[in-house]
Amino acid sequence: MLSSNAVAEPADLAAVTPSPERLARGPVAIAECFQQIPCDPCSWACRRGAIPPFVDLNQRPEIDWELCNGCGVCVSACPGLAIFVVDLSRDPAVVRLPYEFLPRPEAGATVTLVGRDGCALGEGRVQRIQDGRVQDRTAVVWVEVPADLAMAVRHIRFGGNGQ
Repeated sequence: MLSSNAVAEPADLAAVTPSPERLARGPVAIAECFQQIPCDPCSWACRRGAIPPFVDLNQRPEIDWELCNGCGVCVSACPGLAIFVVDLSRDPAVVRLPYEFLPRPEAGATVTLVGRDGCALGEGRVQRIQDGRVQDRTAVVWVEVPADLAMAVRHIRFGGNGQ
């Protein structure tokens, strides 16, 4: 339960997950932001207006999945590391994750896929690292994952450094 262990329940996730049809069409952002806190950088970062300006600074982000093209600018803008891009149109699927640890994995590295509860889910391969001026110190790691895990993977670990 989210309030007792910080792990989202199926009902919480259903409220922030695009339809299977939208997921199949290509990359789309998913905001797993479940608390009302004063925060709105994601809406300012979205150049397409897919995350409209907040009426109240404490509201949770709402993504218009029809406007979202999955560019991922919102991923690195989110200080809570709560936004991900999922692309189920690829084989294997690709999940773009915010990543603030050092060292960062390199493209081609095999990583352990981690779920919301911190448990290992399997292995994936780093496809790409975005770490430029737009990311502002929060890298975005593109990870190839089995399609059946794409909606569950929310972090990675690699190497022997405990990350």
